[in-house]
Parts: sequence; structure tokens; C-alpha cells
Amino acid sequence: MTVRTRVAPSPTGDPHVGTAYIALFNMCFARAHGGQFLLRIEDTDQVRSTPESEQAILDSLKWLGLNWDEGPDVGGDHGPYRQSERMDIYGKYAQQLVDEGKAFICYRTAAELDQLREARREAGNSNALKPSDLQLPKDEVAKRSAAGEPYVIRMRVPEEEGACAVDDMLRGIIELDWGMVDAQILLKSDGMPTYHLANVVDDHLMGITHVIRGEEWINSAPKHKLLYEYFGWQMPQLCHLPLLRNPDKSKLSKRKNPTSILYYQRMGFLPEALLNYLGRMGWSMPDESEKFTRQQMIENFDIQRVSLGGPIFDVEKLSWLNGMWIREDLDEQALAQRLIDWAYNEANLMKVLPHAKKRMETLSDFAPLAGFLVSGALPISEESFASVKGERDEVVKGLQFALWRMEVLQQWHRDNIWNELKALADATGVKVKDFLAPIFVAIAGTSASFSVVDSMEMLGPDMSRARLRHAINVLGGVSKKAMKRLEKEYQGL
Repeated sequence: MTVRTRVAPSPTGDPHVGTAYIALFNMCFARAHGGQFLLRIEDTDQVRSTPESEQAILDSLKWLGLNWDEGPDVGGDHGPYRQSERMDIYGKYAQQLVDEGKAFICYRTAAELDQLREARREAGNSNALKPSDLQLPKDEVAKRSAAGEPYVIRMRVPEEEGACAVDDMLRGIIELDWGMVDAQILLKSDGMPTYHLANVVDDHLMGITHVIRGEEWINSAPKHKLLYEYFGWQMPQLCHLPLLRNPDKSKLSKRKNPTSILYYQRMGFLPEALLNYLGRMGWSMPDESEKFTRQQMIENFDIQRVSLGGPIFDVEKLSWLNGMWIREDLDEQALAQRLIDWAYNEANLMKVLPHAKKRMETLSDFAPLAGFLVSGALPISEESFASVKGERDEVVKGLQFALWRMEVLQQWHRDNIWNELKALADATGVKVKDFLAPIFVAIAGTSASFSVVDSMEMLGPDMSRARLRHAINVLGGVSKKAMKRLEKEYQGL
């Protein structure tokens, strides 16, 4: 048997370090067994998926040296490798399950589903809806069908009590209660598959032998096992890796830690160091060495060396390791080239010069004007916002609203940035100049800089968002109670 693994990110936002972590372990497992590693794009969420996000995923993983044998950009014998290009496949398999009585058409509305779940709660049952809960009288089904009402296709799941035994490579046999498993939607009303159907069908057709994924998918394993049984296919071996954690042991999140791969690239971390650090997330070399290359990890890789304790992603520890790589592996010539490739190149210079030139009287003026563009976290303090109008809470609110708006902005161009920030200022009744003032400080460290939207475009989304988060924290952050209030106010804009 040829080992085949995959990573299957969704192009709905910034490329996440968690994606790189999962990709690394899949690649190492495949390479250690002389197998193949695939990349598949799970873009069935057509509202949130973008070509820009997909390209960012490809670029960031390649930057890290995580190269795949088959994928949307390199092709292969099992394509297409974008789920949006495989829709006819999913529809065929969903209909097969309906024809065989292993799935059913469901006309239930959202309001009806809410009522059914509430009834289950009142009866002391789980929220998991079973086929019997969802069943409509035949005449009602015929009526809704004749009216052309929307429907979904759901899988049939056991109604009775009992456990589903799932074999995990790290955990052994895991028993999961069938009572907690709902009649999962397989095909949505728009014809798009859910993750569960597409994942199973694609893994089978692409010959995936080992599914190495995050432990958040453990509870979905019974649904996937049942689908493999329904289709009569052999299920890949499952391995659920522990989730990355913040230093406070909470799940890694962008609110507490930068999570975008592009952020670390923009900050000047070496790809070798970041990959090395991700390799230490729950795994260790036989000799316990902290610094190792990708090839060394592959040569010594044993999945059983993965620890189930939640690995801590600590930026300070990453910085220490990155420093080791700079000092031990780069001579002066190599370091100079890395600096040029990273920031000090003609392409980057030509982006900055049109803005800096207007404010220069001597060449020495350039560094103070543009230095913030090649800095990491700016050395700002609460005093940096002294000239900004408004009370602290109002300033924080404006920064938080701007951050939320920038987190969902998919087309990162100055005009788009300006339009969104201008709309926020208008919606909150604040003069745009006053609304932008604290954003200036957050982005450039001062309000005496060139256009903040131009600066944000040049910094890129990841660094811009990180600086907004940093500014909010510098000003004291937002309590849980205040956050709920701000979220409600923001949603009402």
C-alpha cells in the first residue's frame, strides 16, 4: 500500500498556522513512508471563498517548504483538486444514498428545525435531530415538492442508543455516543455539499490512506465512518492531532496570538524556523533536540511520538528559535540576501517612494518616514494616543470596529480600505479625520505619516490587523462584558 495523505484548507481567510501545522505532519508522515502528499482546496463555501485566499494559502505553504505531489496548481491523476470543480461528483453520490434509503430528502424549514430542537431540549434529550424527528407526512412532502420548496439531503443515522467505536492512531479506540449524532446534511439546498460528504467522497476517490487532522473533528468521525460503510468503501486510518494552544491554554485564536502565516512572513521570521517550531508542536526528535530541519524531521518521523497534551504556540519561544537560525545558519552574505528578499528590494521601495518623496528634503528623511513599514510591533504606548480626540473607551471602540471590518475585507486595496473605514465613520457619527486618527497611530506609530490607507495597503492585511489588535491591547483591551456590548452595537450599524 502506498501511503497517501492530504491537507484540505478552506480559502475563506488568511492562511492559518494551524493549516501549516497539519500540512507539516501529513507531509512528514507521507515522506517517511515513501508515499505522496496532496493539497485539496475545500471551497464549497462560495460566499466566503476567494481566489485571493486560495493563492495566499498556496504561496504561504510553498514559502514554508511544504510541497505537495498533487494539487490544483500542479495537477495529478485524481483531480480536479478544488471541490467547487467536483460538484457533479457529490450530487451523484448523494442521490445514490437517497436511492438506497441511506439518506433522505428533508423539506424542514429553519423555524421548524428550531422548534424541533427546543422540543428535544424540553424532553431532556440532546439537540441532535434524528430522521424520525424530521419526517413529514407523505402528503406534506408531496405538497412541498409540488410547490418547488427548497430541500436538503440528510444522511440516516442510528436512532437507538449505543456507541460508535472509532479507531484513532494516537488514542486507540474512541467510543462516541450515537445519541449525539444528528441526521447530518450532506447536500445543501443550493446543491453544495457539506464538508462531511465532500470529505469522504474526495478522500476515497483520491486514494487517501491516512487522514491526519485536528482533534476538533473527532466528534464527526461517526458520521464519516457511517458514510464509508454506506458506500462500501474502506475507511482511511484516522489520526487526530492535538489543537494548538495559546500560552494560557486556550485554543489558538487571532484575538490572543497572530495566527496568519503571512503575518510571520511579514514580521521577518525565517520559514525554516517557523517550520521547525511547528514541528515541535506536540512532537519531538528522538534526541530531544530543539532545532532541526524539515529533512531531519522526515528522517526521524514517527507519528507515535506525538504527545496528546495541547501544544503551546508561544511567539516568544518562536522568536528565540528564529534567532538561533539567524545566528547559526546564515552568514553575513546569506543574511544580507534574506533582508533584500524580505523587504529591502526594488519592488517594495517603488511602492513607498511616491508617498515618501513628497515629505523628503534629504535622503536621510527616508528612514524615519518609512521605517514603520519594516518594523514589527510598534513601540507605542497609551501616551501615543494623547493627541487623539475622544475618551479612551471611544477610541478603543473605533479601533475595534475598524479591526472587525478589516478582518472580513477580502479585496485588500486602498480604495476598498478607505470605503470601509469611511462607512464606519459615517455609521458611528464621527468625522472621518477623527475616526482615522487613532488608526494612524496604530498603523504608523504617529499621526504625522503619509496616508493611513496607503500605509495599510503596503503593510498588507495581516500586519495591519495585528497592529490594530496591538493598539487595542496597549489601550487596555476590551473586557468580556464590554466586548458583548460592542459586538451588539457593531451588528446594529
